[in-house]
This record gives sequence, C-alpha cells and structure tokens, in this order.
Amino acid sequence: MKITVQRVNQAVRFEGVNSAGNTVIVEGSPEIGGEGQGMRPMELLLVSLASCSSMDVVSILKKMRQPLEDLRVEVEGRRATDQVPAVFTKIHLRFVLKGDLRPDRVEEAIRLSVDKYCSVGRMLDKTAEITYEWTMNDK
Repeated sequence: MKITVQRVNQAVRFEGVNSAGNTVIVEGSPEIGGEGQGMRPMELLLVSLASCSSMDVVSILKKMRQPLEDLRVEVEGRRATDQVPAVFTKIHLRFVLKGDLRPDRVEEAIRLSVDKYCSVGRMLDKTAEITYEWTMNDK
C-alpha cells in the first residue's frame, strides 16, 4: 500500500493519491490556515473507521443472506483536551440500516465488525473507547 500526499496551495491543503489514482483533499484547521476546502486528518480517521466497519457489516450480512437495502453510519469522536497529541478517547458509531433484516443478525454483524474485524477500529481502540448503537427501518 502506498499513498502520496502533495501540497496543493500555499496554506495547508494537500491532495492524497493512492496507487490507483484516487484522490482526497485534506486540509488543516482554520487556526493554521485551512480554508474549509477539505477534510481534516482526524475527520478522515473517523471516515476510515466508519467505512471499514460498514464494509464488514455489508459483507457479513450478505454471508448471512440478509437483504440489506441501505446503510449509513454516523460517527462522533471525542479527543483528549489536556494532551498533545489530542488523540481520540471516545468514538461512538450509529449504524442506520434499511431492509427486511433479522435484528439478531444485524447485532451480530455489527458486533463482529466493531469488536473483531475492522482493522481501523483495532488500531483506534488502543486509545479510544469505541461504542455503537443501531437502528433499523427508522425504528
């Protein structure tokens, strides 16, 4: 795996590129010159956690033959305020699913992802307490 990050303006905006040519814009906070044109690095970390876990959940539910129609994950992270670096100390994932799914299977799929399979989560749980909840079909 190889990523290249290149500065794209005179402030703190960068473009990350993977080996397939996919890109993402990353930018610093306004306090250090960010202009609101990209995600901040710690936001990308939460995106990475949510997408990693989402991929697991989709795959596990498919193996369980559960007809998932849609999945959204909302993430909230809290960072240490009294130390540098200001690592995440608490992260909460809220999975919102749609489909004719068995609740016990949904719970199992999410639990397996959050507690076992998601590589990003395994790295983050060294500093952060990761919790989750889920709702299905707007209930």
